[in-house]
Amino acid sequence: MDYSKTAAGVLQGVGGEENVRSLVHCATRLRFVLKDESRADSAAVKAVPGVVTVAQAGGQYQVVIGNDVPDVYAEIGKISKLGSGAGDDGADDAPKGNLFNRFISMISAIFTPLLWALAGTGLLKAFLAAAVTFGWIGTENSTYAVLNALSDGLINFLPMALAFTAARYFKANEFTAFAIAAALLYPTITPLVGAEGLTFFGIPFTMVTYVSSVIPIIVIVWLQSHAEKFLYAKLPGAVRRFVTPMIVVLLAVPIVFVVIGPISAILSGALGNGIGWVFENAPWAGGAIMGGFWQVFVIFGLHWGLVPLFTLEYQTTGQILLIGPVFAAVLAQAAAVAGVWVRARNKNLKSLAAPATLSGFLAGITEPAIYGINLPLKRPFAFGIVGGVVGGAIIAMGGVFSTAFVVPSGLALPALFGNGNMVMLIIGLAAAIAIPFLLTAIVGFKEPEEDAAPAAAPAASGNDVVILSPVDGTVAPLSETPDAAFAEGSLGDGVAIKPRSGAVYAPFDAVVAAAFPTGHAIGLRHADGAEVLIHIGIDTVKLGGSHFDVKVTTGQEVKAGDLLVEFDGDAIERAGYDLTTPVIVTNGELYPALAGRATGPIAHGEPLFTAVSVESTLTA
Repeated sequence: MDYSKTAAGVLQGVGGEENVRSLVHCATRLRFVLKDESRADSAAVKAVPGVVTVAQAGGQYQVVIGNDVPDVYAEIGKISKLGSGAGDDGADDAPKGNLFNRFISMISAIFTPLLWALAGTGLLKAFLAAAVTFGWIGTENSTYAVLNALSDGLINFLPMALAFTAARYFKANEFTAFAIAAALLYPTITPLVGAEGLTFFGIPFTMVTYVSSVIPIIVIVWLQSHAEKFLYAKLPGAVRRFVTPMIVVLLAVPIVFVVIGPISAILSGALGNGIGWVFENAPWAGGAIMGGFWQVFVIFGLHWGLVPLFTLEYQTTGQILLIGPVFAAVLAQAAAVAGVWVRARNKNLKSLAAPATLSGFLAGITEPAIYGINLPLKRPFAFGIVGGVVGGAIIAMGGVFSTAFVVPSGLALPALFGNGNMVMLIIGLAAAIAIPFLLTAIVGFKEPEEDAAPAAAPAASGNDVVILSPVDGTVAPLSETPDAAFAEGSLGDGVAIKPRSGAVYAPFDAVVAAAFPTGHAIGLRHADGAEVLIHIGIDTVKLGGSHFDVKVTTGQEVKAGDLLVEFDGDAIERAGYDLTTPVIVTNGELYPALAGRATGPIAHGEPLFTAVSVESTLTA
């Protein structure tokens, strides 16, 4: 993947930096909060190389990338002011939709920055626990003490980490939030847990444990953000910078000890006991629900709403029963795509299924498998759900749990070793893998045609493709395009044309890969694999279709010279938009060079340039 090209394409597709309120990323997705989602061009975003799909849920515009999402996120940070840290994911800019969407958005923003650190240290803890279980290391030596500290430290001091991310979200002072969290975990405070007769200036309170806690720090940082705004507005400028944190800490910590902590402990205990009751009295039901529906939640990005439940259960009981069946859900989808890999005859489908299988089994990253293969083929996804239900129910019936927060995957299985009935774990995992694999491999699925493999560009035949001019106008170098993403070639190589008439014609025999309803762009695919984007004007997506008349639809076959779009150039320019029209090859990995670029005046139907295939380049 060309990360810079993907980043530029995604940012342009969502309406540009000016349309983005905030941006964070999780394990596989860029999570945008947009000012106006109607300005986002989802078809254009999906067409960007490296993008798996787009999902709009939880008040967020989610662009699914896969394992490489941190690299794309970093590139967006280089070409914009997004992703730069504090203030980038603030609650003031959060969607104002229903409470559920706002809750999912908040949880995602607060937990996302911690995900990989939690997963990595949790995996270390899982390996350490497995080593103890199998007698490879003793618990009485200093080596174990060091390994236990480095693997358990983050989850133990989780409130301190959440203080930073919550402060960023609520736009509070990060270090004041850290000071509050530090007080909750101070060495002389933790021994008071469970002690009787505690008072604060005569006010009685019960000390509860804040180790690994979630609710108290998030609630108090939210209150902190409002208190800071009030105090900054009321206090004199000469003293407010140091008096504000003093007052906030002085008030916040006792409020947590006296009110928030005990209430959250009651709620957490009730929730933990409720989860325990379900998994004790009807474990098959709890396991079947988690195993069957987890990947459905992932599709809509709603699985973030369950992450706090994992940490709350861990804080209350020291173990996570909920996470065991999720292993079944993840491995079942990986097994389903493995079945596609074995059965498929379509070369493109096989080439997608292979890395998706490895990603799912080893790393637990299933989005490439789900969006690229299992969902489009339908049956494999359904078979994966069946495997998750059966496997999850069996694992839960065995009372299997984890003592560490991990991303469920093959590599993270040691987190479950020695915790519960291992025979049931093995049977559950075997069922989760075998059922969808065999059903997919034996029952099968409707296989797409060779040139229509899901989520992949058709392979080039080795033939170069002559691109005719789609408009009447004057050809200019692409570098003269008044848009950095096009001018720098981030979206692909090509030329720019300054139109002198208001019609766009097909530059070759093609299938319409994307006919944008706004009319501002057309994506075409040649039979040999070349993909060409014709973008009429700069930022014209903002016109919302005004002054454009689209004559074709996505999936339609067209011949060279067929009319694709009509547009009113004068009206577009009066509206303040530049009509420069880039014509670019978007799959440069298959067509890495262009030859015979035309210059100067040109009429539609005349040769514009030749897209040179990778085979021709290698032969030369």
